[in-house]
Formats: sequence, structure tokens, C-alpha cells
Amino acid sequence: MIRPIVLYGDPILRRQAQPVRLDDPELPRLIQDLWDTMYNAEGVGLAAPQIGVSLQVFVVDAAPLQPEEEPPFKGVFINPRLISEGTACVPHEEGCLSIPGVRERIFRPDSVQVSYYDAEGQFHERTFSGIVARVIQHEHDHLLGRLFVDYLSPVRRQLVRKRLQQVARGLVEAPYPTRVYAH
Repeated sequence: MIRPIVLYGDPILRRQAQPVRLDDPELPRLIQDLWDTMYNAEGVGLAAPQIGVSLQVFVVDAAPLQPEEEPPFKGVFINPRLISEGTACVPHEEGCLSIPGVRERIFRPDSVQVSYYDAEGQFHERTFSGIVARVIQHEHDHLLGRLFVDYLSPVRRQLVRKRLQQVARGLVEAPYPTRVYAH
């Protein structure tokens, strides 16, 4: 089921998400809703807090951004933990489905080692690099209550502040269903 995407300004985006019980009977439905919602919005990743659910789960399908020579990556991350990060930080323009219309150049580590459970409850510990690592870090931040705009310099954040306020007030239209926080 396609759910509305929570927009910037909603407090759920700033909360630390709770761990998921792997035996939760609602988990398969939540995962399917994340996929449906992400694909409907033409995203490459979506975290549960972005659809109003404060649980530690996100989905990633980085294939649209990956170089053709890389095998496409698609996966579900439940209760993920970042174990280590690469030493080189690289810039890349990022956006977020919860902040439509705002794209900024963000520096992130070029690789990341992650432990997580997949949709079948299998445990993994794996290192990702390139654009896949970036998407994973972006989505993992959502589970910690962080947004990509938090990485901007104070000057740059001030420059996009007006746009962020417009998003928070529901004055920015997105080509997918959204939910504005009612203050």
C-alpha cells in the first residue's frame, strides 16, 4: 500500500527509531508498504520514519543511480548498525523524499560496513561502497533522527532555510502523496 511520505517539520523525522521485533506479524506489511511508497515516489531508499512509523527498518534500490558495470543492489535493512566507515569522504548531490525540491552537495564516507537483518530475518555483516554506501548512510540517518540538511554548513543551511520552512508548511508540492505535520 502506498502511504503518504512525512515531510520536513514533522517531529517523527527527528526521533530515534525503535528496534524492530523480527517476529512482528506486521513487519512484512511494513516492508511491502515501504517498497510500494518508495517506487511510487521514484526514490532509491525509504526509511520507516518517513512513512510515520518509528521503527528501525529501511529499503534500498540503488540500481537507478549505480554505474552500469556494477551489479544492481536492492535490499531490506532491519535493525541496522554502522560498524565502520571509509576514511575518504566524497561529495555527491543528495535529495530526500521528505524534503521535496531541496538538493544539496553532501560529503559522506565512500564506504560503510553494516550489520543488519534482511526481510527473511537473516543476519548480515557487509561492506558497501560508492552510491550504495551513500544511500544506506542517508537512510540509516533517518533511523537516528538525522536529515541530510544537517550536514550542510551553517551558511548553506541558512540559504536553504526558506525552502525548508515552505516544505514544513506544506507549501511545496510533491508528485507523490505527502503528510504535513499539523502544528
